[in-house]
Amino acid sequence: MRNVTIDNVTDVVIASLGKSEPVPARQREIMESLIRHLHGFCRDVRLTHQEFLQACDFLARAGAVCSDKRQEFILLADILGVEVLVDMLSNPVGGNETVSTVLGPFFRENAPVMPKGASTVQKAFDTQQTVYVEGHVRDTEGNPVQGAVIDVWEDAPNGLYENHDPDQPDYNLRGRFETDAAGHYAFRAIRPVPYPIPGDETAGELIRYMGHHCMRPGHLHIIINRDGYRPLISQIYDSESPHLDDDSVFAVKEELIGEFRKAPQGADTDLVLRFDFVLPRTSRQQVAAA
Repeated sequence: MRNVTIDNVTDVVIASLGKSEPVPARQREIMESLIRHLHGFCRDVRLTHQEFLQACDFLARAGAVCSDKRQEFILLADILGVEVLVDMLSNPVGGNETVSTVLGPFFRENAPVMPKGASTVQKAFDTQQTVYVEGHVRDTEGNPVQGAVIDVWEDAPNGLYENHDPDQPDYNLRGRFETDAAGHYAFRAIRPVPYPIPGDETAGELIRYMGHHCMRPGHLHIIINRDGYRPLISQIYDSESPHLDDDSVFAVKEELIGEFRKAPQGADTDLVLRFDFVLPRTSRQQVAAA
């Protein structure tokens, strides 16, 4: 096609799909929709060439920020509400199972494996409130799920995750725990505090461009894995935290809000948090894919 015009360019690009080599049906579906939406966006806002170049520079700088300690594109997707949308599309709730929410950009693999009830706190902060977190993991019929691995992580009282704070020990406030025969889990941690998502680099540019704030409510991150069950990526939110109604990444869900209560007299923590999880069974093939 030598005569590409503003009227036919979208169809010309779509017609090129699979011309040189076969394109799988799903790949074609994704690319055709992407092309139509991108072209439609450019037409809707009448994107200028200068704005196009600025966008290319923005994406290049976002890529340069990415490292094993920061995934800038996940952060950008969070700010735009894309990750929470994809999560809801990928993990529809059809019954009483616990709802999922965003992974976020601060997860680290290979957190320390700890015995039930152990503390993730390696460094104490003057302002911290310690909390005993416990509950049960059950299936949708109410049966205990034994051997489920619960991966937890959170920010420190200074609002920083350990991989963004050189003054915190490696893997501080992170750990992996396993449920017992009753499906019970327990660990000690600290009360999470609200914190700003990174406001520097491209993430900060985007959220300021949107006229939104950077704050997230206090929360604990949770991943639960067990063979035969759908993996769960979720969070537990502090019911008393600011920003539950205006989370900067739109990830708060009513079902995930928990109460940090005063610990009983004689306890070795300041607070207790009880939160149960329900996992739906699934096929091994689906677990492997997830």
